Amino acid sequence: MNLTALIRTLRAPLRARPAPGSAPGTLVPHEDLPAATLHRFAYSGAGCSDGPLSLAELEAGLQREGDEVVWIDVQGLGDAAAVTAIGQVIGLHPLTLEDVVHVHQRPKVEAFDDYLFIVLRGMRLTAGDAVDSEQISLLLKEGLLVTFQERPGDGFDPVRRRLREGLGTIRRAGADHLAYALIDAAIDNYFPVLERYVDGMDDLEEQVLERPTQQTAGAIHAIRRQLRAFRRTIWPLREVVAALGRNDLPQISRGVQPSFRDCHDHVIQVADFVESSRERASDLVDLYLSSVSDRTNQVMKVLTIIATIFIPLTFLAGLYGMNFSPDHSPYNMPELRWRYGYPAFWGLLLLVLAGMLWFFRRKGWLGGQGSVRSDRQQRTDDDEQT
Repeated sequence: MNLTALIRTLRAPLRARPAPGSAPGTLVPHEDLPAATLHRFAYSGAGCSDGPLSLAELEAGLQREGDEVVWIDVQGLGDAAAVTAIGQVIGLHPLTLEDVVHVHQRPKVEAFDDYLFIVLRGMRLTAGDAVDSEQISLLLKEGLLVTFQERPGDGFDPVRRRLREGLGTIRRAGADHLAYALIDAAIDNYFPVLERYVDGMDDLEEQVLERPTQQTAGAIHAIRRQLRAFRRTIWPLREVVAALGRNDLPQISRGVQPSFRDCHDHVIQVADFVESSRERASDLVDLYLSSVSDRTNQVMKVLTIIATIFIPLTFLAGLYGMNFSPDHSPYNMPELRWRYGYPAFWGLLLLVLAGMLWFFRRKGWLGGQGSVRSDRQQRTDDDEQT
């Protein structure tokens, strides 16, 4: 079994920090992040239009007609000048732009005078079964939602399809409902990731029981490390979604608050899932140590039995290997003059060997059922009967 396939690689965040002592609001994007590309959605109950948007067209793209809702999706944070220009057009605080570009933020929600700033971390499975992790920032104004993502590619295609095809009530709702739909989609993407970890732990458990190796231990520790990162992502998100479900944020209407409270339930489910997965990963470590110890004990038992069997045989062989001549005394190994002395010696050895094997078998030291797997199977059978 290929353990590499069991370790779902969690892409490390491309973090860049300003130098110590830098002025607040200094933007230092990571050099590997792509430049910003903009996409605009404008929709209402009458229809939806979308398409790419250039930076020069941004100010005009923010304009709304009637009760339209505008969504500006910015993908790529590698150009500090472009992000600064976007912030100036939209009217964002410099510290908000700093949190957008420096993608190591803890999930949070901040209320400013005319907009709501939300930060969360999205995780999704890519085509290669790797786990893609990126920071997602949302700026919510009246009739306007602006999202910032580290790179192109996300899990929001179902929301885009609902906008284009007019599915559900999303076109008839405001920008706060769109923010809820995106956050809910990001949270829903957590579940397939966790399910893959569970599948990987199932395979690792089988390997631990069958034949644990150093590679198995490395895979277990990799999963534990990734689950710790997952926990750091999901636990602060509970506070964020709970705050969005309260009635003290003017950008969130009362009609959308129940949706955020339902979203909070999903976050709690993910958090519980993460905790149970972390406990199982810790149990895998204990199981690995027990399995390795059991295998070591089995090897030592076999070696001890072999050594114990050969102790009396070695004694007999050493006894009759002594150079006492029977010609000098009738008491000096008279068996050497027996006609069948050599076959009698071998018969004695085989008799001692058979007797010891019978004794070990009777004591349960040979052919015993004391392995970790048999004990676990017995517990499983007991659970099924219960």
